Amino acid sequence: MRHGAGEDVEVTSHSQFTDSFFNAVYAVTLSDGRDLVLKVAPDPGLKLLRYEVDLMHTEVEFFRRAGNVGVPLPGIVAAQPYLGYLLMRRLEGRPLESVKERMTDVHLARVRHQLGTICRRLRHVSGPMFGYPRRDGHTHSASWRTSFLTMIDDILTDAVEYRRELPAPAGKIRGLVEKHAELLDEVTTPALVHFDLWDGNVFVVPDGDGYRVEGIIDGERAFYGDPIAELTSLAFFTDPEQAPGVLNGFLGRPLTGSERTRLSLYRVYLYLIMVTEGAPRGFDPIEHEPTLRYVLGELDAELTRL
Repeated sequence: MRHGAGEDVEVTSHSQFTDSFFNAVYAVTLSDGRDLVLKVAPDPGLKLLRYEVDLMHTEVEFFRRAGNVGVPLPGIVAAQPYLGYLLMRRLEGRPLESVKERMTDVHLARVRHQLGTICRRLRHVSGPMFGYPRRDGHTHSASWRTSFLTMIDDILTDAVEYRRELPAPAGKIRGLVEKHAELLDEVTTPALVHFDLWDGNVFVVPDGDGYRVEGIIDGERAFYGDPIAELTSLAFFTDPEQAPGVLNGFLGRPLTGSERTRLSLYRVYLYLIMVTEGAPRGFDPIEHEPTLRYVLGELDAELTRL
């Protein structure tokens, strides 16, 4: 804390957020009244998934570039990805996940429309190459097809290595993705994609008789790719057409046939991550079993569509 916020700071209280599954995350209050969040990266010697490289560097890049186009974010106090920590101002609101059950349908639709509008801004942030921003260049390519297939290969290799249950052999899954890979060539501009905007990463505050989006967090899984991939979490486990407000805010129109198929490809990728990540993170197999069964069912459904 003194390295990032000044040698004279004093910590008056701190607590760990227990719902963080990758970085260690702490709420910290300083004697000068500031409420901050400290993120500490995993030990670099730990075994991680193949895509989980340089994630703090990725988050810093996401925050800086997304902030330039008006995406609401927690302010960065100190960014030291090389030293493995990130210090930010704490948002005042609550995660959408924790308050949405108390919202009316109208208020929730307004929030989702706001979120879609916020993500529309990210479509105007382009990168030099497709793929993850990691410094080693792995997954970088001038072709979205090439980058995405490398991402698929990496997570399938992880799934096989950790002996994870899959609804089909890894080779068959790779073949189903490649069968539709020519659609990926329609994406010619590498746009910034958050790719983890589930309701727990969206903070809202009261606004009149409803709520508004205060900010979004956890940009560490961002990549440069197809903006349609954002719908994997904006419409988590549901048809985007059935998530009131999302498509209007994000696209202002229905999805095309090609976009729907590409969305299926991106959902396959996300579900493969969700099926696999429990192994290196040591999730309790009994506690995690209901979630695993559900995700495997959703993965099977997407593969059937393909």
